[in-house]
Amino acid sequence: MMRKTDSPIWHPFTQHALQPEMTPIARGEGAYVYTADGRRIIDAIASWWVVTHGHCHPPIVRAIQEQAEQLDQVIFAGHTHEPAEQVAAALLELAPPGLAHVFFSDSGSTSVEVALKMALGYFRNIGEPRTRIVVMQHSYHGDTIGAMSIGARGVFNAAYEPLLFDVAVVPFPAPGREQASLDALAAACERDRPAAFIVEPLVLGAGGMLMYPASVLAEMRRICTAFGVLFIADEVMTGWGRTGTLFACEQADVVPDIACYAKGLTGGAMPLAVTLCRAEIFDAHYSCDRTRTFFHSSSYTANPIACAAARANLELWRQPETRARIASVAASQERCLARFRYDERFSDLRRCGTITALDLHADEPGYLAEVGPKLQAFFRGSDVLLRPLGDTIYVMPPYCVTAGDLETIYAAIDEAVDHVV
Repeated sequence: MMRKTDSPIWHPFTQHALQPEMTPIARGEGAYVYTADGRRIIDAIASWWVVTHGHCHPPIVRAIQEQAEQLDQVIFAGHTHEPAEQVAAALLELAPPGLAHVFFSDSGSTSVEVALKMALGYFRNIGEPRTRIVVMQHSYHGDTIGAMSIGARGVFNAAYEPLLFDVAVVPFPAPGREQASLDALAAACERDRPAAFIVEPLVLGAGGMLMYPASVLAEMRRICTAFGVLFIADEVMTGWGRTGTLFACEQADVVPDIACYAKGLTGGAMPLAVTLCRAEIFDAHYSCDRTRTFFHSSSYTANPIACAAARANLELWRQPETRARIASVAASQERCLARFRYDERFSDLRRCGTITALDLHADEPGYLAEVGPKLQAFFRGSDVLLRPLGDTIYVMPPYCVTAGDLETIYAAIDEAVDHVV
């Protein structure tokens, strides 16, 4: 057993016995973070998929500073404030048409919890109680209890199994197996009369950056509509340009009944999340009967400083050059990925928008593949921030990344595999 770290901090998704020392980061700027001793590290995964325009992006930093001098926090029950009102209005302008109400929370997991409670509350309040949820194989929706329940069962949540509720699972629509997935969804909707189907549109993130076409997403939406099942789009990761459009659902011309957005909502500067829903879901809770109240909150709901950061971020998305950068990064990613197209060390090279992924031929595939920690250690020594999902290496950079940065990232991947596999 390696020695324990001197720090009292317990880090997320970290086995301290294998990684007792953390890399101390002093500051961030653009596509880079800098260590206390001055090393510059390329942030190739947007610091867990949250940073969009770049670290410490000046317009967002200014918005945070200005708001902190005016209003730092206020209870959001019975009160409101201008940053939240402006964020909600801007979101409804940018989101798929038909979404009408915005509920604030503080993380991707909680936005999903809110979505589940909205769905169950809707059916209870209209006098048609439904409690079943349908999910997709290999999905991941967060680490709170409801979010874990609707995610893939395995190493992430095995210890907490007694807390989790049962769900119906449809197979992932792998190439050549799309119809089997659609048939399973239709069967589950007909058999179980579920309240909702929740899905990560186009890309399953933590499940291994698994990708499927927009046509499948559109058909899933059609099936849910046909059976009166609420369609929940978990765009916590896929939103904010990651898949090439502002939201992944756009590519399938899909309007969800409920949508979850977080991560890049503030450009990665502050924790904030929202759950958007159609009017009829809000209306089912709107009543003089207080038992129909939507009973959910967190102390920092719609924190004004976080909302100010989101407001600045949403303004950036109104600028054509922001979306032009998405296309540029996507094209650069495709060019860089091509270097491995005929490399027998890799399989299933794939890209969706600004996200690329490729799988190693590992002896033990999956999240616990032994090659994962070895790759992470190599990348740390190469000043590239990559965190493989077991035997899956993926690149998801901030949109300010340069073509030269991407060349450096892919060169590090090439070198890393030579050294550790």
